[in-house]
Amino acid sequence: MGERIVCKFGGTSVAEAAVVRQVEQIVRADPRRRYVVVSAPGKRFKDDQKITDLLLLTHKLADAGVDFASTYDMIADRFRALANDLGVPGAADRALADLATQLRAGATEDWVASRGEHISAVVLAAAFGATFVETAEHLGIDRRGLPTQDSYQKLGAALAGDGLFVIPGFYGRGPDGQVKVFSRGGSDISGAVVARAVGAAVYENWTDVPGFMMADPRIVGNPRPMAEVTYAELRELAYMGASVLHEEAVFPVREAGIPINIRNTHDPAAPGTRITATRDWGNRAVVGIAGRKGFSVLFINKNLMNKEVGFGRKVLEILASHQISYEHTPTGIDSMSVVVETAPLREHADAICDEVRDLLRPDEVEISHDLALINVVGLGMSHQPGIAARCFAALGEARVNVRMISQGIGELSIIIGVTEADFEAAVQALYLAFESHPSPQ
Repeated sequence: MGERIVCKFGGTSVAEAAVVRQVEQIVRADPRRRYVVVSAPGKRFKDDQKITDLLLLTHKLADAGVDFASTYDMIADRFRALANDLGVPGAADRALADLATQLRAGATEDWVASRGEHISAVVLAAAFGATFVETAEHLGIDRRGLPTQDSYQKLGAALAGDGLFVIPGFYGRGPDGQVKVFSRGGSDISGAVVARAVGAAVYENWTDVPGFMMADPRIVGNPRPMAEVTYAELRELAYMGASVLHEEAVFPVREAGIPINIRNTHDPAAPGTRITATRDWGNRAVVGIAGRKGFSVLFINKNLMNKEVGFGRKVLEILASHQISYEHTPTGIDSMSVVVETAPLREHADAICDEVRDLLRPDEVEISHDLALINVVGLGMSHQPGIAARCFAALGEARVNVRMISQGIGELSIIIGVTEADFEAAVQALYLAFESHPSPQ
């Protein structure tokens, strides 16, 4: 049958008929694109509302016994207008009537939230003359919120026929047999599961951006797009906030060796960003730079700390007792720093310092806030000397003081801590250092 391509289209790609027609053109342009996974309609304009948000509000009203007619009507009007504009009037009526009935009957929040994707897929299947496949009948979601292993076989069997298939994203069936949703943005996961289920040659994730950028365009003007990035590099960048793809969407296709291609619905000729297991990094040792604010540092100093067995473990246990996870632990011979997110730390800061003093008797303990972390990521770092030198030279020229450095032995990334006030300047300096000549000459 030849190679198969699974396409997932995000909320802005199915928000109104004009864009849905672009989606159909994209699908029809390549006969290998036989599996279309869709999100709920997103915003049509800046102050518009997403269908999923309206559904959640409607459920909240219904659950409280409050009249939900006005918000339900907004949802119904959107879907009926979409169906009419696509030439399939009435395509959404049955599903909308079921939504109203189930809201009155006390439907679960997950079931109501899933109807955006469900009705979207029903309408698009009718408009495309495609087969609609009900995800909840074939995709299981376990207690951790992840796809069950038998989902691949079940979905593969359901999608084994000829022709075009449209599949709703975002939801499946939980361990209790009820409809369960992934976390927001979870249609990306659904698309990845379908790709693995049908043995796709590539998983195309269509959205409203041209792919991954080398840096945040809100900080760096017109950053270079990434042509190719590995799963491991993407994981490092996503940790620091580079968000185009739901990070859990990587795992189903990564395990099967299926590449992901991030594409732009509004510019289908553009190649986008390709996500693969490996890449030929050539002279591009550094693929991207990402960062975020909102970190704090617990600093502990004690003479002969390195001779005290279990010192670090006890520090981390104190943090764990307050339900605080740590990010990094750069250390010296007689000092230890633990980087944590600021938000969960604030109300526990004094108690943690007191417990460290009582249990470990340090010479000094303090917590400092206003730390930003920047991740310089690239597969080629371990093969190219001079990457770290270039980072710190660029920061020095920008008069940015480095407060923390962390690099693992695998040399996939260098994490640099700076004050929040220096964050934007640091990102800009690092980007300029690697944009034109990404590897030391």
